[in-house]
Amino acid sequence: MQGSLDKVEFNIFEIEKNDNKVKYNVRIKVPESFGWIERMKFITEANGIRSAYQLKHEKNEDGFVYFSGEVFLNTCAIYNYYFSFEANKNFMYFKKENKTGNQSVSNVEKWKLSVNFDVPNWAKGKIMYHIFVDRFNRDETVKLEKLPRRDIHKSWNEEMTIGPNKEGIWNADFYGGNLKGVINKLKYIKDLGVSILYLSPVVSSQSNHRYDASDYEIVDPYLGNNNDLKELCDKAHEMGIKVVLDAVFNHTGNDSKYFNEYSSFPNLGAYQSKDSKYYPFFRKREYDGKVEFDYWWGMKNLPVCDGYSKEWQNYIYGENGVIDKWFRLGIDGLRLDVADELTDEFIEGIRTAVKRNKEDGFIIGEVWKNPMRMGRSYISSGKGMDSVMNYLLVDALIRYYKYQDVNKLREVLNEIQGEYPEGTIESLMNFTSTHDISRALNIFGSDSFQKHGEWAWNTITEDRTWQKNYNLSPLELKKGKEIYKSYLFSLTFLPGILSIFYGDEIGLTGMGNLYNRKTFTWDNIDYDLLNYFKEIGKIRNKETFLEDAMLNIIDINDKLFMFERKNDVDAALIVVNRSSDQEKLIVPKKYENIEPIYRLNNSNQKEMDSYGGVVLKKVRK
Repeated sequence: MQGSLDKVEFNIFEIEKNDNKVKYNVRIKVPESFGWIERMKFITEANGIRSAYQLKHEKNEDGFVYFSGEVFLNTCAIYNYYFSFEANKNFMYFKKENKTGNQSVSNVEKWKLSVNFDVPNWAKGKIMYHIFVDRFNRDETVKLEKLPRRDIHKSWNEEMTIGPNKEGIWNADFYGGNLKGVINKLKYIKDLGVSILYLSPVVSSQSNHRYDASDYEIVDPYLGNNNDLKELCDKAHEMGIKVVLDAVFNHTGNDSKYFNEYSSFPNLGAYQSKDSKYYPFFRKREYDGKVEFDYWWGMKNLPVCDGYSKEWQNYIYGENGVIDKWFRLGIDGLRLDVADELTDEFIEGIRTAVKRNKEDGFIIGEVWKNPMRMGRSYISSGKGMDSVMNYLLVDALIRYYKYQDVNKLREVLNEIQGEYPEGTIESLMNFTSTHDISRALNIFGSDSFQKHGEWAWNTITEDRTWQKNYNLSPLELKKGKEIYKSYLFSLTFLPGILSIFYGDEIGLTGMGNLYNRKTFTWDNIDYDLLNYFKEIGKIRNKETFLEDAMLNIIDINDKLFMFERKNDVDAALIVVNRSSDQEKLIVPKKYENIEPIYRLNNSNQKEMDSYGGVVLKKVRK
């Protein structure tokens, strides 16, 4: 690792390492012109702990003073570091951005170092496709037999059931999208520029969303079988696509072989008896002298698992446990559902199992807020997750487009850049939408959202009937599509994974987090939107430097968003217009005479069209 600012240079390199710590040699040279230099220190900050390491004077040579030292650093996803020294008895800091002085050092002025932590390269800056499997595509060779408490739709285009069925059960309607259906559409997915396939849960479950497992060891029969999952992984790999599986370890379903409330399974479940081998799997609470099971958000169909239970830990991530079995079928990574409700110990155990199976296995978690500020070791320990779903950025970017919230976007971008490890930044899941929020076209086309709600996608009412019956008017759809394209342009060129929620690329709509799960309309595709997705996918994949290029925010105002992505070789200026007006554009001088490599609408380096965008690329070396 090297850094060079003016004539001051330093390097940090590994000498030896093990799983718990790394020994580094730190060396820095400072021009003698600074004066008499002494007390050179290498300063690190991690998890609120500041450590200063005295570097020894090594030599004076050719007008420079050399200092060096050996430093042991524990495994950690991010250390912020800088240098301090005295020159002619004046206290000085040596920090990023060509600044040397006696001022304080902010986070953005510190360098970053990850110790024993790196995110797999195949996840950095790539394009992901997120599939809610029951609603994507159905291969008719997989037969759907009527099972208890499940309803089967007569046709792919039949109206969704929003609310309880006649047995009082929610999310019990199935369309029969399956793994063979996904296999049949791998070419379609690849044509979008996708190299990561993220599947919603596929294990046997009681609901269509499958976030309530019945049996972690087998694929749900409506999806196919374990061989189908293996075939999907094998064929995806042949096409250069990695497979990430949704992992739900915070809770199971009540209709599961583990809990067995309905006696659907032959062996005793925890609900039936304390003598069940699964009884230790679940978390309990004591009320008035009675022991009761804990349920996720009080929902009686979702008993919560005990992350501290050795029996549960061993079943999920022990040798030959659930994770080992999934990886044997060919998966490449996990998305951890409600990761912020899993214990640190449990997440670290998951990482051990993932890396045991694939050294470059990827772990991304569902954490809605800044994982570095939550008092947990989700990422910071270097022993947990690699990255998270980037709700923080998506919320800020939507607010920028809908409400001109410049400050929110600027603050969030600075927060992420200053506090997250580089590998995490490069693999954040920046999504078009997800199964938990309204579809992108609805968000941008409709005014039926809370401007001052906790999240930009909070609808004005949670009434399911209203959400189900809400349809965008032709004018709203046109407006939503125009803004959506501009939003997508911004998202495409920001650091991280560009994640497409199935159907967002063809104009699928849906208000709320149930009606956003419509079946993919293969017979009703917005080809203008689809072709746009393909175009940005091509440019994103062609410009490979975007995978790990640093972000430099140049300007964010109520009309234009201007930022730069650059590494040692290439640099690109991206400008997006969030308004419906044409805007004059003044670009930094180094980009003045460069032709765009990509443009949205009729934008160029001098004028931005309504909701337009432009990318200007410059070769630095």
